[in-house]
Amino acid sequence: MIKDPFARLNLDREVLTVSQLNGRARVLLEDVFSNIWVEGEISNLARPASGHIYFTLKDSGAQVRCALFRNNAARVRQALKDGLAVKVRGKVSLFEGRGDYQLILDTVEPAGDGALRLAFDALKEKLSAEGLFSPERKVPLPAHPQRIGIISSPTGAVIRDIISVFRRRAPQVELTLIPTAVQGREATAQIVRALKLADARGFDALILARGGGSLEDLWCFNEEAVARAVDACVTPIVSAVGHETDVSISDFVADVRAPTPSAAAELLAPDSSDLQRRVESLHRRLVMRIRDRLMRDRLRLDGLARRLRHPGERLRQQAQRLDDLDMRMRRAFERSLNTRRERLIRLETRLAAQHPGRQLAMLRQRLDSLAERLPRAMREGLKSRRLQLQSQMQTLHVVSPLATLGRGYSILLDERGNAIRSAGQTRTGQRLKARLGEGELHVRVEDNHLTPVTLSLLD
Repeated sequence: MIKDPFARLNLDREVLTVSQLNGRARVLLEDVFSNIWVEGEISNLARPASGHIYFTLKDSGAQVRCALFRNNAARVRQALKDGLAVKVRGKVSLFEGRGDYQLILDTVEPAGDGALRLAFDALKEKLSAEGLFSPERKVPLPAHPQRIGIISSPTGAVIRDIISVFRRRAPQVELTLIPTAVQGREATAQIVRALKLADARGFDALILARGGGSLEDLWCFNEEAVARAVDACVTPIVSAVGHETDVSISDFVADVRAPTPSAAAELLAPDSSDLQRRVESLHRRLVMRIRDRLMRDRLRLDGLARRLRHPGERLRQQAQRLDDLDMRMRRAFERSLNTRRERLIRLETRLAAQHPGRQLAMLRQRLDSLAERLPRAMREGLKSRRLQLQSQMQTLHVVSPLATLGRGYSILLDERGNAIRSAGQTRTGQRLKARLGEGELHVRVEDNHLTPVTLSLLD
């Protein structure tokens, strides 16, 4: 099995030039997309002097370049122009000089052939369901035919090509032409009559041949009457309608389909060397198809293998996911724990700030401070009060009677200690107390003169 789909192109660890890359890309594209139909609209049509036709095939979303070379362009009956909707058949290739992706065409048909294509598919499905295409109904070709009937047009290159092949490869074979129209309305009935006539003549094999053309040109070979006439023949029939890429209903019903009329002649007149070359060609094609199939199966298998996940891998992924969740849970738990720890520290700090011992210590400190401040404040207060008292005492002393007494004056007091303000308050013989600046005297009133005596300040 080819492990690397590009190993067949020798791309393993090889450094390519641009030319080599484009060449191998072209081989790969032509190998995979060798015969496809594409529908779209013509634009940028160009007809150089070489006779080739170049245009762009586009739809609403994309476009692709197309090349129709001169030999195939001559068979296109439809006048090509910009804006024309067509169906084209060809292979995907690469123009190596510019590295441009393009379609190399061999057939261009108007898109209106879609109705014929639907009728073709419907009849093909119907006859296939009836078993007309079944391999069990096929009759093998004779190894050495002597008499061969050819059902084709008596004019044109087809009959000449068949005769040329037999002259070159098997000139001893007797060829008989059963002429018939191969295009147009009358062709279907003529082909049916020619098949019945040829089958009754006892030929070793029959060749039903026609040159290439559009789907409409080849339509008589897609008629149900022709298909059933081919199926009714006992004689082995080789169908060679159109070119290699053309396919008709008669090809499916016939015992053998040949890609071209010349190939049909070669099938019935093979030589050993040609047979060997054909076997080798078929072998190469078979190997190529097998490799392509293996490559596609390998790619499909690789795709399925990538989608298919081993239980061990799923377990590893689940284990990794479990580890990830465990780490996330641990980180979340640590964050939660740190948050709660910080909150606890803040609460402890607040609680410590509100603790009675702390309050008592603060109050004790405050009390000690107040105790220190109290004697000082008392001393300062006493000092201030003393100074204030001394000031008041000095002020009081200034206005005090004692001060007056100190200047030589005295105060007479009766027995009750009341001051004697006038002589009329006394009586003769009354004992009084005379208060002096220093000390006091006990005196007796000898006489009280009610008339005031004027004392001289100069005495």
